[in-house]
Amino acid sequence: MAQEKIELVRGLTLTDTTALVVGTVIGTGVFLKTAIMAQDVGSPLLVLGAWVAAGLLSLAGALTYAELGAMLPHAGGEYIYLRQAYGETTAFMFGWMRFAVAGSGSIAILGTGFATFLGAVFPLKTVWIEHQYKFLGQTINWRLGTLQMVAVAVILVFAAVNCLAVALGGKVQSALTVLKIAGIVIVVGGVFLFSNGASWDHLATPAGGAGSIGGVAAFGTAMMAALWAYDGWNNMPMAAGEVQNPGRNIPRALILGMIAVTLIYCLANLAYFYALPFGEVLTSSSTRYRDALPVATKAAQTFLGEYGGRLVSIAFILSAMGALNGSILANGRVPYAMAHDGLFFSVMAKLHAVSRVPVAAILIQAVWACVLALSGTFDQLTDYVIFASWIFYGLVTSSVFVLRRKFPDAERPYRTIGYPFVPLIFVVVASWLVVNSLFTRPVEAFVGLGLIALGLPLYLYFRRQQQRVAGG
Repeated sequence: MAQEKIELVRGLTLTDTTALVVGTVIGTGVFLKTAIMAQDVGSPLLVLGAWVAAGLLSLAGALTYAELGAMLPHAGGEYIYLRQAYGETTAFMFGWMRFAVAGSGSIAILGTGFATFLGAVFPLKTVWIEHQYKFLGQTINWRLGTLQMVAVAVILVFAAVNCLAVALGGKVQSALTVLKIAGIVIVVGGVFLFSNGASWDHLATPAGGAGSIGGVAAFGTAMMAALWAYDGWNNMPMAAGEVQNPGRNIPRALILGMIAVTLIYCLANLAYFYALPFGEVLTSSSTRYRDALPVATKAAQTFLGEYGGRLVSIAFILSAMGALNGSILANGRVPYAMAHDGLFFSVMAKLHAVSRVPVAAILIQAVWACVLALSGTFDQLTDYVIFASWIFYGLVTSSVFVLRRKFPDAERPYRTIGYPFVPLIFVVVASWLVVNSLFTRPVEAFVGLGLIALGLPLYLYFRRQQQRVAGG
């Protein structure tokens, strides 16, 4: 009797899929990024404008990805769209970037963020080894202690959860998303209803409020900071091969999810500026004020006092857990799709006979994320790769034009609202952000391109392997 072919299971419902969008996007950026944006632009209204602009841009991308995901509902998401539109070389370079740095780095950041926020509630201060070293021109203060061990443990726990069954991972994602939204609602509602000293006058631009960069470049830099907080809307299509009724549910989940996230982010930031004078926002936790309290903590303390910090720490913990689970679920499908095409290590193409999920791809990526978490370099890596990520976001979005020309008769259960203007606006703005980054963050931009280029020798190796197999 012929052996049954093991395939992915479409176990993600519309609720699970929408929760994957919302839960993967909402991580820690909404609690932290407002301070550095305020330092860039020097005005509350410009900060809020940057959040709105970044949300609309992300929604434009999601509207376009919805068409691509409904047309090509397979595991791998952007890798699949790029392969169909521009060929396997471009697709491989994207997949390498996701596996080596962007996806694994995000998992490392979320795992370490979870441990850091947990440390605000429980003592996790034991350090066994401490060392300082240089990495790509930056000084890294490396530590090994209980915090790092907790980060590794939570990454491995959620990797194990997602190895059991995609439906279980989806249900966990839905539960964590509800809890994290509840935490944000409590902070925002508490500020508007009970905050002491809150005033709409805080929204006025202070005298001499010019930011550190100034002008349109400053707004673009602030948008990039906000886009890091919005990052993750592109992850759900990576798991499209496991979504029920993908032609309907993928577009709905992307559109509804991003509308919800944009509203949540804008309301949260409006609450921060309503509760706090601009100077308090400006001097909140950031690269410039490392030892200061996060802006969300300061806002919560205006109505809860000393308990505000604990409330926000719990919200941080839940938010990091939800984003971590969603990131592991989605990103593991990219190396699986690459390996399935013979362009990555073959073990990652295997599905577990019972759970029907790519266990090897999930676990190998989790282990690499643990290495990054222990190395202390993941923050630097993701700073460098965000530039290159937006090159690929622009390329993926532009592929909707290419695929409509190459496959005009292909079934498209959903067509991009506002085509061709919506994807065109996204591509133009993404291009501007990339060019703007070359001038405002040149080191990060060029190192990011270098990290992507490191994948080229690996691609040539797997390409030769493909040719050997094809030649017998």
